[in-house]
Amino acid sequence: MQLYHARGTLDLSRPVVMGVLNVTPDSFSDGGRYLDPQCALDRAQQMLAEGAAIIDVGGESTRPGAAPVGVAEELSRVLPVVRQIARHGEAVISVDTSQPEVMRAVIDAGAAMINDVRALSLPGALQAAAASSAAVCVMHMQGEPGTMQRQPQYQDVVSEVRAMLIDRIRQCVAAGIDPARICIDPGFGFGKSLQHNLELLRRLPELRIAGHPVLVGLSRKSMLRQLTGREADARLAGSVSLATIATLQGARIVRAHDVAATVDALQVATAMTVEH
Repeated sequence: MQLYHARGTLDLSRPVVMGVLNVTPDSFSDGGRYLDPQCALDRAQQMLAEGAAIIDVGGESTRPGAAPVGVAEELSRVLPVVRQIARHGEAVISVDTSQPEVMRAVIDAGAAMINDVRALSLPGALQAAAASSAAVCVMHMQGEPGTMQRQPQYQDVVSEVRAMLIDRIRQCVAAGIDPARICIDPGFGFGKSLQHNLELLRRLPELRIAGHPVLVGLSRKSMLRQLTGREADARLAGSVSLATIATLQGARIVRAHDVAATVDALQVATAMTVEH
């Protein structure tokens, strides 16, 4: 399996890690740590050395209850970091954004992938992605970050998430995005209760849609507080456990804060699925 992106292709015959690089003051786990572009570059290089295949740069927090950020502010946070990383190597840079203006700017600056929690649904986003050769990740979210965790409701969470993702894939292809550039994310924690998240994880193989790679973001999520009672900076073991389960269930890209530990976990999990 491969994912085509603006700088080439990403080999997904084995699962890979996407390292999280938030350049925001208010992200739930690492907000404020990497606002300086040099600090962000140092962190990106560290994650690459630890085995990350993708660096995912985010300039707007999408944690539950987060307030939206203006386009100008998001660009001022993200663009210098993307330029720095692109200037210092061949990393596959992803940008976590929903805004078409940001998409166009970061792709011009060297980003190879757009990771959109709103699944390219904002006006102009589909067109911005289609006009590029960037890979795209479309994610399921019920509601908006500010309100999404207020009593999310589903009849069948897996069927409803699957149906939405199929619809967004069709719209992406209709807009001119090559299917080989599309990956999908069920959106763990984005308008889902703990039981919804666990059901999605148990039935993750049902979300393998027409060969599109499945990306999961489970690292340090609040579901781990519910399961273990631990705060965000003490959820390494739980995060690695979820990453391992997701990989065994077919995930091909695992978004993680703790790159080295997650890379090791994926190597062990992959060994369980490969015939020797």
